Amino acid sequence: MIKLNLFIDNIYLNWTVDKEKFEDVTQKLFAYYMNQPEIAEKCCLNNYQYESVAFDFLLCNSKKTHEINKEYRRKDYPADIITFAVFADSTEEEKFVLDLEINLGEIIIALDKVTDEAEKKDISKETELYFLISHGILHLLGFDHQTEDEFNFIIKHQKNALESIGIVYDKV
Repeated sequence: MIKLNLFIDNIYLNWTVDKEKFEDVTQKLFAYYMNQPEIAEKCCLNNYQYESVAFDFLLCNSKKTHEINKEYRRKDYPADIITFAVFADSTEEEKFVLDLEINLGEIIIALDKVTDEAEKKDISKETELYFLISHGILHLLGFDHQTEDEFNFIIKHQKNALESIGIVYDKV
């Protein structure tokens, strides 16, 4: 089993996320994905020697994701999730493994948007948060959704990953 090292920074004051549960869910989702051959064999980790994987979370508000979107992605709107897939998006020459650990990058989630979306979908905010975590992990592993087939692949695997931890998500 791959060791997963997470750093979680919550700067959104209106929701104190249970970091232990957050980390547990993230560990389980990541493990699920790495046990799926169509993911493990096609992700950015394939063909690398490593013992652990690390990535960061920034939990913030939509004002912050708007600033990040404008500055780094040249997009003038707030996002519910932004991923910086550092390892997956690097060239082969830029990729490195330090002390048998691969740093995949960062997932930024706007918790106010999570709350709003959960209310619209009539689901718990935790369920919506876990949906976004599952989405961000796939991006960090190098998967995107530029085509309908890619979108369907991601959604299918997100739903299956969530079901593996007892969450039925049918609100896409």
